[in-house]
Amino acid sequence: MDRRPPHPICADVIALPHGREEAIVCLSHLRWDFVFQRPQHLMGRFAQTRTVLYFEEPLPSEPGAPSSVDVSVCGKSGVIVATPRLALDLDDHVKTAALAQMLVDTLAAQHIQRPVLWFYTPMMLPLTRGLDAAAVVYDCMDELANFKFAPPELRALEKDLFRAADVVFTGGYSLFEAKQDQHSDIHPFPSSVDRPHFAAGRPPGAGRGPPARETWLLWRHR
Repeated sequence: MDRRPPHPICADVIALPHGREEAIVCLSHLRWDFVFQRPQHLMGRFAQTRTVLYFEEPLPSEPGAPSSVDVSVCGKSGVIVATPRLALDLDDHVKTAALAQMLVDTLAAQHIQRPVLWFYTPMMLPLTRGLDAAAVVYDCMDELANFKFAPPELRALEKDLFRAADVVFTGGYSLFEAKQDQHSDIHPFPSSVDRPHFAAGRPPGAGRGPPARETWLLWRHR
């Protein structure tokens, strides 16, 4: 028996009208250049019609170097990638304050005002306190609180993010079923494979069956 709820098609749910020009600021624990997956799929598509800033978790700065933000533009998608660099010995409160200021400064440098805030991790919610947002999206790919070495404050911050979010997506139906009572506008949005991206790696004349790499990625994203 199909237990899936009769929600609208996800592509319609996340469609942002082309007449609207709000930038998207994506706050993610996943490195932009690590693996081509859900954030890259979506942010790359959004960047076709609006400014997209991808704000990553910080990397350690060089010994003796001041805190800074490395900013680059993805040549394939046009997404602006911002990578903060901080000293390793900062305590949590100082680190959060520094990252929040870096985010504010980066938005100002990119002339971004009232963006859509798109979260992949609740741990970045404190960085956005006081920011004026056009909308708040929580794209919950995984149950991060169950990961090994998950920060103890993650569950409390996720509750705060559910309260702040205008809409929530989940990375699959089981995650949707676990969290559907926590928000009034929540949608199951299973991950998939970006067909045009991976089709570029297929040899000329290949048959319709997916190559091994696509098959493996499809299995991983279930």
